[in-house]
Amino acid sequence: VWILFTGPGRGAVLADAVSADVFSLFLQAVILGIAVVSVLLSPSYLRANGGERGEFYALLLMSVVGMHGLVSSLELVSLFVALEIASIALYAMAGMIRGRPDSQESALKYFITGAFSSAFFLYGIALLYGVSGSTSIDRVALAVSGLSSESAPLATLGAGMLLVGFGFKIAAVPFHMWAPDVYEGAPTPVVSFMASAVKTAAFAGMLRVFYVTFGDFRTDWQPIVYALAVATLLAGSFMAIVQTDVKRMLAYSSISHAGSLLVGVQAATSEGTASVLFYLAAYSFIVVGSFAVLTLVSGPGDNHTSLDDLSGLARTRPALALALTVFLLGQAGVPFTSGFFAKFYVIGAAVDARSFGLAIVAMLAAVVAAYLYLRIMMSVWLDGDEPDDPTALAAARAAIPVPWGAALVLFITVGFTVVFGIWPQPIVEMARDAIPVLTQG
Repeated sequence: VWILFTGPGRGAVLADAVSADVFSLFLQAVILGIAVVSVLLSPSYLRANGGERGEFYALLLMSVVGMHGLVSSLELVSLFVALEIASIALYAMAGMIRGRPDSQESALKYFITGAFSSAFFLYGIALLYGVSGSTSIDRVALAVSGLSSESAPLATLGAGMLLVGFGFKIAAVPFHMWAPDVYEGAPTPVVSFMASAVKTAAFAGMLRVFYVTFGDFRTDWQPIVYALAVATLLAGSFMAIVQTDVKRMLAYSSISHAGSLLVGVQAATSEGTASVLFYLAAYSFIVVGSFAVLTLVSGPGDNHTSLDDLSGLARTRPALALALTVFLLGQAGVPFTSGFFAKFYVIGAAVDARSFGLAIVAMLAAVVAAYLYLRIMMSVWLDGDEPDDPTALAAARAAIPVPWGAALVLFITVGFTVVFGIWPQPIVEMARDAIPVLTQG
């Protein structure tokens, strides 16, 4: 209601530490939507895998609270605390299935890399406090704009440390090492929440920090983001096509999508901001839907997530196959899906910012990624070769039960992908309402 009927001004509360502006409320709405569909998807999975405990939902709500703080913080220490609240809950959620060694391993890897990234982030805050005497984003921005030549390198180093911290959270290359292993081992509903909500919150924090605090020095950080975007797009796309496990494929696909989002961040324009917000909303529901189908197909223990396990899915569960096809087409950026407009807007923003090379790389990466999605669709709609384990084939082709919660998730996510692939204006208008908050302060 706030987004639709209020103006784009910034409303700071709690001693100017938290903002109740259209930018934060738009992204909080996206995160809440992801949380709702995650709650609907999880019960049947948890029952089948021996993880049906109330603390799962408490941890999910704690993570949502941290993400809401992350997208609305106007103060760097508050931003760090919100980031840790969200992350700590996710570490526990990744290891919820105690009987699966892969789940425990993914939780440990996520915790170690998360702690590593937090150290970079906190050190960056310390450097910026040292040169500005404050951790308020607005006050740091004011202080940075008047720095002497002796202090400017410390501010640049602090900005670089913050970028490294955000890079780990969004799984940008070369800070992506944790993502494939964690996505493969963590419970699939947790992965869907992680791949969508975490990316949304992390990009929101990155946009606010770099556009508000370092907006006047965008020519200094744009080349670095340019390089990160190129590396992330190419590595994510090319590494995805050589995988055989669908969860690892989607993990590298998620990395490639982070590169596409960095294309919009690098533009550092009003259209770039709007394109990133639209991309986050569109991508979040597409990826949740993709992992929802995989949750149903993988069976107890998440043991059936290879391409062979999806072989012939259209013959036994055509509705699931059709839903997965819609999501894969959306990730590929095919017209009449929300993913098409997401890619169109970020590439258009890069062209408007005269980053022609980056736009070409983004289109090349989209073509390579399309091969990945086509490969999965061929496995779904066509019977592949016999796998080494015949029980895996039998499980993949058996009648797969679809609980009502999972069915509702698929209905919501497919509807979102198709409706806003035909009529994107409502989300575009809400995203554009948030632009003045960042680009004009």
